[in-house]
Amino acid sequence: MKRRKFIKAASLTSVGLAVGGSLMSCNEAVSKESKEQNEEAIADLKGLPLVVATWHVKAATAKAMEILQTGGNALDAVEQGCRVEEADKKNQTVGKGGLPDRDGKVTLDASIMDKHGNCGSVVYLQNITHAVSVARKVMEDTPHVILAGEGAKQFALSKGFEPEDLLTEASKKAWEKWKVEAQYKPIINIENHDTIGLLALDKNGDISGACTTSGLAYKLGGRVGDSAIIGSGLFIDNDIGGCVATGLGEEVIKTVGSFLVVELMRQGRSPQQACEEAIHRIVKKPNSNFMDFQVGYIAINKKGESGCYSIHQWFSMTKFQDGVNAQIQSDYFNKS
Repeated sequence: MKRRKFIKAASLTSVGLAVGGSLMSCNEAVSKESKEQNEEAIADLKGLPLVVATWHVKAATAKAMEILQTGGNALDAVEQGCRVEEADKKNQTVGKGGLPDRDGKVTLDASIMDKHGNCGSVVYLQNITHAVSVARKVMEDTPHVILAGEGAKQFALSKGFEPEDLLTEASKKAWEKWKVEAQYKPIINIENHDTIGLLALDKNGDISGACTTSGLAYKLGGRVGDSAIIGSGLFIDNDIGGCVATGLGEEVIKTVGSFLVVELMRQGRSPQQACEEAIHRIVKKPNSNFMDFQVGYIAINKKGESGCYSIHQWFSMTKFQDGVNAQIQSDYFNKS
């Protein structure tokens, strides 16, 4: 090889080696950065899947977790978890066996919301046990969000739901006893009503939520609480997190509570901090009579963090995470 060609070849080789070395260094840096990002993502997902619910409902959270661990998504999980309580005749605040209104009618409210922000709900539904499943059908099979009363019932029947009498003998006896004086006064942590609100975060990091109740016992016919009102009893934003409420629904509606909690998380609050601030919004209203009623919130975010907070003591959250299905006593505002 002539000297000129050798020098030219050697120069090109040197440039090639230099460029190649730079590319290798660049690729190594990119690879290292990607690896670190993946490790962070994996670390963030260690707490998944996650299920939380209002009150002491371990059977419901266990069912929801079973769905998640066998390939189901968060939407399936919250529906199936709620159905457990709706079918439990001993639970007089949800579904079959729920305490009736003052006319002796068991009427149900429920809502459900998925990762896309789609939602469905039913209010004043009668003679159908699984209100949460009817709410899902409203979400998936109609262009609507809410169906009410007889319209909700007829829709449910058209979808194959079986009609049945929801007033059990135990609830009927309680109603007949109430009629002797026919007075209503909230009792903190009982309040003649309750709710199961359930949130799930699946292995893909997607969130869904559901809420179902027989509402305020001995209420005026037609009364609707917060459970079926999207933004009040339930709200999901899959970019941020989710929240459900329990307690006196009128007070939750007045502050659009669940939406508020999620928006506070969007602003950087943790689920715990957001729940606390939402409760403060209720108790700090002018002339608030918060000493006479209970409200509680539970929330989760995309990191698998959770929080709960209430006005008064003895509210609790059931949490199923990392193989542990536990009841957690909530912190609370009124410590006087």
